[in-house]
Amino acid sequence: MATSVRGSRRNTETQQCPISYVQMDGLALMKIVKHCHEENAVSLDVAQGALLGLVVDDRLEITNCFPFPKSIDNSIDEEEYQLAMMRKLRVVNVDHLHVGWYQSAETGNFLSLPLLESQFHYQTSIEESVVIIFDTQKAKRSLISIRAYRLSPEGLELYKEQLEDQSSATLGPYVSYEKMFVEVPVVIKNSHLINVLLCELTDLMKEDISTKFLDLGTSSVLETQLCCMMDRVDEQNQESNKYIKHQIQVNKQQQDKTRLLQKRAAENAARQAKGEAPLSEDDIHKLYKPIQPPSRVNPMLVSGQIATYCQQISQFCAQSLSKLYVTEALQVGSEKK
Repeated sequence: MATSVRGSRRNTETQQCPISYVQMDGLALMKIVKHCHEENAVSLDVAQGALLGLVVDDRLEITNCFPFPKSIDNSIDEEEYQLAMMRKLRVVNVDHLHVGWYQSAETGNFLSLPLLESQFHYQTSIEESVVIIFDTQKAKRSLISIRAYRLSPEGLELYKEQLEDQSSATLGPYVSYEKMFVEVPVVIKNSHLINVLLCELTDLMKEDISTKFLDLGTSSVLETQLCCMMDRVDEQNQESNKYIKHQIQVNKQQQDKTRLLQKRAAENAARQAKGEAPLSEDDIHKLYKPIQPPSRVNPMLVSGQIATYCQQISQFCAQSLSKLYVTEALQVGSEKK
């Protein structure tokens, strides 16, 4: 789990941060891409790292980053490591202010309790912090998928109440997965020399390479997304079964308690008829303690992940159908010639 480190930065009580978009340098993006792909090639662990930059007006500028140490190395203290890295970057006159963290993902699978917990701690200590999600699977198919998220005020209040009270009453019906996170637009900024280089590389690109956007061999992507969505649906079904079992236990406990209360009421009526003092019902109430309800945060995150998969599958199918219509038009045009 990523932990936040409070650097040379303000820490206010309010959680309303006026950030309209995130501006990321191309060098920082390439560092994130390199780290995530190297970590994904060696193991299936999630790659995480710190984001460095500063806030200018209404934008969050991310100018540098560095990876977190691997969790298997217990000899390294994560907070001390981050502080040491920021001190060294400050010595060489590089932006060293902590503005968030990044994490790798596969096919949009990033909504989880560890991410919610980490981002909560970041935003409560560093007001303007964001989490950058980089999708490694899409990048392997020449699609750079990078998104920035922040916890909404409802999401912050939700997790805060979840920490303070585990009862289901704290999660009211007004909370849904749509209100958990807020996506912040990301803009990639390169220097003028890099832009000139990209233009030259575009001119040098071979024609057959530049037409690969019509490639229709993408059934494996759709298959992967459908399998991931099925796994999340199964997980949501398990969470529903937990809630159903909890309701059955609560109803059974309530029936047993009601039966004992009715029996005690009949005994008290008989005692009053004899002129004796009635018995107290406190022992019955102490006997049946409230059953701890299952957490509703995880099912909410799973629902959000299912919605994300549905959105990605819908976009993917729409793009595939567009390619089919384009290739059909090209085929008809070539036949007429």
